[in-house]
Amino acid sequence: MTRKILTGLSSEAYEHPFDRKALASLQKMPGVSLLLKKVNEYGIDRLLRLQSLGSEIRISPRNFPELHQAFVETCQILDVAPLPELYLFRGTGHIETYIVGVEKPLVGINLDAMEWLDANELLYVFGHEIARIKSQHMIYHQMAIVMPTLKNLLSSTTLGVGGLVAGGMELGLYNWRMMARFTADRAAMLACQDIDVATTTLMKLAGLPDEYLTTAVIEDFLIQAREFASNNLDSVDKVTKILSYTESELSWVIMRAGELLKWVDSGEYDNLIQQINLKTPEEAEGKEEKTPEEKEGWNFLTSW
Repeated sequence: MTRKILTGLSSEAYEHPFDRKALASLQKMPGVSLLLKKVNEYGIDRLLRLQSLGSEIRISPRNFPELHQAFVETCQILDVAPLPELYLFRGTGHIETYIVGVEKPLVGINLDAMEWLDANELLYVFGHEIARIKSQHMIYHQMAIVMPTLKNLLSSTTLGVGGLVAGGMELGLYNWRMMARFTADRAAMLACQDIDVATTTLMKLAGLPDEYLTTAVIEDFLIQAREFASNNLDSVDKVTKILSYTESELSWVIMRAGELLKWVDSGEYDNLIQQINLKTPEEAEGKEEKTPEEKEGWNFLTSW
């Protein structure tokens, strides 16, 4: 299929309200600026890049041309430049991707993802990572990655940062990271521009390879995702939600699929695609009007 290049795309145009509210809540928490300062002092950005450079295989048009081309196409569609570096790491038994580097981002993808995903599905997983750059949220995303280690380093300081973390900052960070996935999934949808591709990619992220993706399995997955998205989850205890989000092994693909389907079914995705391609270059550089605030739902830290 011929995909549209979304020149001038602003992350505000597709940002999920839960993401926006959770980040605003996080930024208001005492100690966040001090924690960001400590991240810089410890050289976390350079350390994470060094780990990738020293352990993983750099992808180029020569060694893995199809993988590299899918990555280039994703960045072109989402209007992200310059092109980040791309690295391949060993298989883990399931699909994994990541992005690190505030000043000079790089993206990692594992062998399972390269083998399980077709060229269209690769656009989705790459778009999910590139969304961090597009939203200019890399500093917070990276802080969430290193938080467990950073918390241990700071616990012995006299600056009180360890106490601040224990008092809610860490939980606020994990909440935002979960909400940011909804925005990243929307960017991924804009990259692949096909809800069927988005669906099969999410199912593979849940652990199902191609041979299990029958029509019945896909239809039941969509039914389950829409059912989950229709539930009123306000009655679930906040602490229970927090503890769920801190479990890094959970993919939450049903919840993510449900939120993505709500966006597509509402017509907002189609409207955005049409609006961007009808704009002049001057109009595309302007700010997108924000969508109306939605119910709090899973964004449970906004009142904290």
